[in-house]
Formats: sequence, C-alpha cells, structure tokens
Amino acid sequence: MNGTCRAAETDPVARDLLQSVVDTARAIFGAAASSIFLLDREADELVFQAVSGEGEDFLVGMRFPAGRGIAGWVAGSGEPMVVDDLSQSAGFARDLAEKTAYVPNALMAAPLLGPDGVLGVLEVLDPAPQARASLGELDLLALFARQAATALAAVLERRAADAGQAAAARVLRDLDDAGRAAGLRALEAVRDLLAAH
Repeated sequence: MNGTCRAAETDPVARDLLQSVVDTARAIFGAAASSIFLLDREADELVFQAVSGEGEDFLVGMRFPAGRGIAGWVAGSGEPMVVDDLSQSAGFARDLAEKTAYVPNALMAAPLLGPDGVLGVLEVLDPAPQARASLGELDLLALFARQAATALAAVLERRAADAGQAAAARVLRDLDDAGRAAGLRALEAVRDLLAAH
C-alpha cells in the first residue's frame, strides 16, 4: 500500500479531514452520499477512505480495481465528470455499485490532485438536480477536491516531518554522551549551512 493510503488510514487528523470533506460535499450538493477513494498505486486499487450518507457504516476500507467505473476513469484521466443518468453510461460499473448496497442514479466526481499526480477521487452520489445542472457546479466540486487534496498533502507532510523528528530523537537518545554531542554539533552545522543559503 502506498504512503497516502497508509497515512490516511492511520493518521487521525487525515481521517478527520477526509470525513469533513465528504460531509461538506454531501451538504453542499444536497446529495444522498459522498465518498473519497484514495489510489493505492501498488495494488492498483481505489480504497474507500471516507463516506458520508449511504454506506457510511461499512464502506471505509472496501477496495475496487482502479481502472473500473466512473471513479476509475476520473483517477486515470485526472478530469472531473458528471453523469446525470447512470443507466445510460457505458463507463458506470453497476456491479461495483451493487457491492456497496447503494446504486445511484447520478453522480459527480473530481480527482484529488497532489504534487505527484492523482491521489484519489471525490464522488458525490445522487446530488440534487440543481447541483448537477451546470458545469459551474462541476467546477465547484473540482475546486473543492483540489482544496481537499492540498489539505491532505499538508497533513501527510506534517506527519512525515513528525516521524523524522521522532526518529532523530530516538537516535540521539540511544547514543552515549560523546555520540550525542557529536550528533548535535552535526545537526547545528547542517542548520547553519541551510540558513546561509
């Protein structure tokens, strides 16, 4: 599992952030449900990381092939999409929707774009008809997804920095007095070097 999925599963701040995103998206668009899938590149799967509304009690952690369905297309293309009638959509993976115990009639989806590409997909299922009536609403969802991806990246960077500091502290703690003093001098030299540039 790649770092983004793993961190989102284990970091309480990341989990809370993603949950607030889907709760807010569901409210903004008057939808029956909203979800965030994160892309597990190693497994080539999309993983439900947060769900609001239909399926919120059991979908988190469920996985689907990354190349299937509307979410798969959005993850692969990096482009948002709205489908007003899923019964007429060749790209809709009805069999996957049936596994979630909720088959929507319409959906909007936007990619979560990070610095290294698509992190995942934000979906809004059965949004209110007025919410999916214009490209402006799809642009709003894409903007919201971009803000969510930026916030997630910030949380993950904080987590990585915290882990690095904790590792450095463990190393220093395990050294004898002479090694600790030498390590601290080395860190000060690196800090001085970075400050000079």
